[in-house]
Amino acid sequence: MMTKHEIPLIAHIVHHFRVGGMENGMVNLISHMPEERFRHVVICLDDYTDFRARIRRSDVDFYALAKPAGRDVSWYFRLWRLLRALSPDIVHTRNLSAIEGQFVAAAAGIRARIHGEHGRDVFDLHGKNRKYNLLRKLARPFVGHYIAVSRDLEQWLIGTVGVAPQRVSQIYNGVDSALFHPREGARNIGPAGFAAEDALVIGSVGRMAEVKDYPSLVRAFIRLLEIEPAARQRARLVIIGEGIARETCLNLLRDANAEQLAWLPGERKDVPELMRNIDLFVLPSLGEGISNTILEAMSCGLPVVATRVGGNPELVENAHTGMLVPVSDPESLAQSLLKYFRNENMLHLHGQASRARIESQFSMQAMVRGYLSAYESVLPRSIAGNADN
Repeated sequence: MMTKHEIPLIAHIVHHFRVGGMENGMVNLISHMPEERFRHVVICLDDYTDFRARIRRSDVDFYALAKPAGRDVSWYFRLWRLLRALSPDIVHTRNLSAIEGQFVAAAAGIRARIHGEHGRDVFDLHGKNRKYNLLRKLARPFVGHYIAVSRDLEQWLIGTVGVAPQRVSQIYNGVDSALFHPREGARNIGPAGFAAEDALVIGSVGRMAEVKDYPSLVRAFIRLLEIEPAARQRARLVIIGEGIARETCLNLLRDANAEQLAWLPGERKDVPELMRNIDLFVLPSLGEGISNTILEAMSCGLPVVATRVGGNPELVENAHTGMLVPVSDPESLAQSLLKYFRNENMLHLHGQASRARIESQFSMQAMVRGYLSAYESVLPRSIAGNADN
């Protein structure tokens, strides 16, 4: 039996830790990983918020390096000093914004190093930026193993970044299907009288950042109201999240005299309950890795309409668990919304198929097993052997 301090320590290095899909995946992973297998710390190059409290472990410490904007490299030394003090057994960096941590971890003498790719942002949607890919290739010799959350990202790492296939593990995010479950009982969402029991509540959850393209969803909703006037009585739009696009979306709704048909409350902490009260989930992103919110919506028994980008087609089976639409095409999106508005039976069948797909292929247990295998594969045999005892 190992003492607590003999349990291998993983230092997760990220740019920041606040509301977001990648961070939500980390919350799920750390919360569900057996405490006797690994300890964890999270190092934020920038900062963290109270989102950290969602981790269901009390022994996870957070550190913020307050990385300056621009070319100031003083944070390299602060990270090096912190890693030397913590002496983790594994360093796990995530996404381009933290990949330079690989160089620092190597300089600090950390032998077991992993890098994860969770998706790309709006400034490099397709992973073709030469400067960014040069940095990724420079880091490649320092990374012991890679984790990609989708097959799309796995093939990009191999084909574009030049990572050897045997050095990449593709591990899907898992979803807590006990927390995210279909609605039971009466609907309860939005202000009083917002959505009747027979309403079609079209919803989305996420950062209202440019890459998520929420204005396209709002334009599609407005177009639905134009095509089908009866939709003003039954269709409602809900977007949960905060970000720069929220004001744009509110202005679009006001201009269309549809503000009273929508609810955009900003960031919320009761997402599972709100998700259960939606009927149709929509993700209009310009780019995605593997969307936690799609998985959570499917777990709640919702059909999903999503753009055909990144890992979305790996989750949404077109015409079976939802529909896939082109990027930045509000008209196509509106037509998909219209089909569900006019066909309640299809709405229910696709929702049931979504829940079944989660239960069979995207369990939390499968995700944890995948990460445990990847972590143990990079540990020195002596440490890995002790962790198994």
